[in-house]
Amino acid sequence: MKSLWLDRESRFTSDAVPEDKHFDTIVVGAGLTGMVTALLLSRSGQRVVVFEARTLGAVTTGNTTGKLSLLQGGALSALRGQYSLKVVQAYVEANKSGQAWLTQYLEQQGVPFQRRTAVTFATTDDGAQRLRKEAAVSRDAGLDVHFSRDPGLPFPVIEALELEDQAQIHPMEVLDTLAADIREHGGLVVEDVQVQNVGSELPVEVSTRKGTFSADTVVIATGTPILDRGLYFAKLEPNRSYAAALRPSPGAQLPQAMYLSIDAPTRSQRTHPTAEGELLLVGGYGHTGGRAASPQQHLNDLLGWANKHYPGAEVTHTWSAQDYQATNLVPFFGKLPRGHGRIFFGTGYNKWGMSNGVAAALSITSDILGGQSAWARIIHHRVTSPRGALQAVRLNASTTKRMIEDKAKVRSNPEITDETRPPEGSGVVGLYKGEPAAVSTVDGKVCRVSASCAHLGGLLTWNDAEKSWDCPLHGSRFTPEGKYLEGPATHHLQKTVGKKKD
Repeated sequence: MKSLWLDRESRFTSDAVPEDKHFDTIVVGAGLTGMVTALLLSRSGQRVVVFEARTLGAVTTGNTTGKLSLLQGGALSALRGQYSLKVVQAYVEANKSGQAWLTQYLEQQGVPFQRRTAVTFATTDDGAQRLRKEAAVSRDAGLDVHFSRDPGLPFPVIEALELEDQAQIHPMEVLDTLAADIREHGGLVVEDVQVQNVGSELPVEVSTRKGTFSADTVVIATGTPILDRGLYFAKLEPNRSYAAALRPSPGAQLPQAMYLSIDAPTRSQRTHPTAEGELLLVGGYGHTGGRAASPQQHLNDLLGWANKHYPGAEVTHTWSAQDYQATNLVPFFGKLPRGHGRIFFGTGYNKWGMSNGVAAALSITSDILGGQSAWARIIHHRVTSPRGALQAVRLNASTTKRMIEDKAKVRSNPEITDETRPPEGSGVVGLYKGEPAAVSTVDGKVCRVSASCAHLGGLLTWNDAEKSWDCPLHGSRFTPEGKYLEGPATHHLQKTVGKKKD
């Protein structure tokens, strides 16, 4: 599966691994947060390098739906259920700042994007009631939302909430432009360099698979922090969702706003202009990372829904993405604990990373260079609500329960042997010489790796949509060969059971 955004000829070519070993700032992760941070710091005169474990935009940014919106489903009313209006207003101001910076930057750089009305719609009475709560909180937070009963969709809705003058982007065109701009200001963007550890002394030592580097400041801009300091992996829930691009049948009229259902399962829609005409992008049908019996079925359900309402449309691309929701619903960004004030991070954007990710970059940069916005101070000094604390307890109790159940279950699975060969496109987990092993067959190649996640040892599950091994505890993912893809892990899987991590 490859997203519409990643299926193209990129203008970007990685810089070589630098010979210099010390930088003012090392940024870990070449998604939107990391790249905006790197640009802002490079503009200030700092010597900056971005290290990306895979490729530019390979994880969430390159697999998003590319909506840059302040209308975010039921996000604001959910926040208001835990926090004061002041905190909700600060969240909205943060997103306004992120949205304004990015749209202004794209206009200055001549990068195309489209202004669109954002629409959250309800198809059930319960959804309509939630929509009215969202409208009230949105207005209290300063958003000029209004209701509509005919938002232009090819199916009936009970009610819809609209916010005009929002935006949709091509995320990889944004990253390409940021990369070129970073280089113009003396920075480097280096792919295929996985950071495995970051020290706590000054200067900060950064250990990678391509050598050790140091910096005065380090920014962890991965989807979820790769460092366990602060235990943020235990405060975040990984959510995997699906998307597809469809070419409509000749003469079909596509809805022109950006749409999101407030009812479950989530259904997202937007258009994307191409030289051959507009494509329709649909998304949603998510689940907790690593915990779906068949991720492919979630994708099939999305495609079935799209085919019902847009008959005859041709599927051109399918893909999925992993986002992280904070148990207290507010993104985490700022100084990482036990980092002597020199290690920064951003995470927990809950599927709204286009605005939240840029806001985090603006705040992190202000922290490093001096100064801070009023909205950032309010968010930093919020107190976790009892409901948020309870959700964290529930999440971790569920994670512990899952780990115990999986360890018991694997012993009842069929034993893995040297002759075990699952059917094409599938994977199985069992004991091999007394240890959990994962075996898969993809494109005729059989691979056997440890079934214990390289993060905290959770028992991996097979993702039949992406053909990957996914951890149900904290969302780390690996290729069939055991190579790290994303999540809080910093090592590949063991190739042979019983040996140390490579």
